[in-house]
Amino acid sequence: MSCFIVPLVQAIGTTAYRKAHTKPFKTTLGREIPSLEKMLWGGTVMLIVDHIINGELTWRFPFFTALGETGGFSAMLHEMLTVGLPISLVLTAVWAVYAYVRRHRELSTSTI
Repeated sequence: MSCFIVPLVQAIGTTAYRKAHTKPFKTTLGREIPSLEKMLWGGTVMLIVDHIINGELTWRFPFFTALGETGGFSAMLHEMLTVGLPISLVLTAVWAVYAYVRRHRELSTSTI
């Protein structure tokens, strides 16, 4: 229903952070910010498409079908905290592991 909102907010924040820093990133994670950004935007778009296909999102107000029901906002908030937040945390953890593995591979191949 609304689990894509948390990764969407994180994607917007990551994009703003990357655009605000004009100097090249020097840390391992900093260099991989564009990868995190792509993962977040891609996942958000896929979740939105999934919600449209399943009829949980519509093209007319109130957009979220749950908002048309009594207690819909609390159900949306509950889903954002129990589904959206874990999605964002797991995705960020996978990205961090990816960044360190990639950096380790770069260092090991450059010393040979």
